[in-house]
Amino acid sequence: MHISVVIPTYNRAALLPRALDSVLGQKYPPWEVIVVDDGSTDDTSKVLNGYQPDIIVIRQKNKGVSSARNRGIEQATGEWIALLDSDDAWMPKKLMNQYAYHLQNPGLKIFQSQEIWIRNGRRVNPKKKHRKTGGWIFKEALPFCIVSPSAVIFKKELWRETGGFDPHLPVAEDYDFWLRILKNHPIGLDEKESVIKYGGHGDQLSRTTPLMDYYRVLAMAKHLRDENLRYDYFQELVKNMRLKLEILIKGAQKHGGNLKEYLRLESELEQAICWRKEYVD
Repeated sequence: MHISVVIPTYNRAALLPRALDSVLGQKYPPWEVIVVDDGSTDDTSKVLNGYQPDIIVIRQKNKGVSSARNRGIEQATGEWIALLDSDDAWMPKKLMNQYAYHLQNPGLKIFQSQEIWIRNGRRVNPKKKHRKTGGWIFKEALPFCIVSPSAVIFKKELWRETGGFDPHLPVAEDYDFWLRILKNHPIGLDEKESVIKYGGHGDQLSRTTPLMDYYRVLAMAKHLRDENLRYDYFQELVKNMRLKLEILIKGAQKHGGNLKEYLRLESELEQAICWRKEYVD
């Protein structure tokens, strides 16, 4: 099982060594470790130089995390891709556990492991709604992202099949990517805790970009005209889009915002419902 590890990073020189050390210390060594420096202006370059030749470094102008992930995956030579966000870390047996899980479930093309959450230096228990699950979970994944980049491993062919991460989405790019996979594939779940997910620091995209649900709605809208989308998936998609758009529209009406865009998406949703009834169902 040749696993290429892809780590995108931007201005995280202080956190990057923790992530890299956790990968290079794996009991089951990765096939290769690719770090994509997305135009960092801090000491990231100096940090990365200290880890060569144990890692492959790709440098590019700042284009965002989607572009960085795509660039790393494109150049990966392994059959399998394991992602790691540069502010997270793996436990020493992460890849070993996932290799063992693969041997037990050889038909799966994507699976993930459970995580330990650290917030502001203290361990916290995720809420029940954030608990990971496995199987055909497209519907469960619609409210918010329940697949973690740092915990997942997938065949590179899935990246080719879906077209990769969308560089036009500043956030929710992983949510978008997983939905495009999950509508056609089941995901496995290794119940072992193999990832340490850190939060609470100020440069997390989920903290620095407002209106996350707007970008989730954009991701869901991509599936409205998919005539091959299962009917129960379509129903759940409509339910979640309506709910999020209702909140966005009310917020814009009360506090200001891009009301015209939200109304456009609402109209697109209703048109897709009519199209589905007439031409698909």
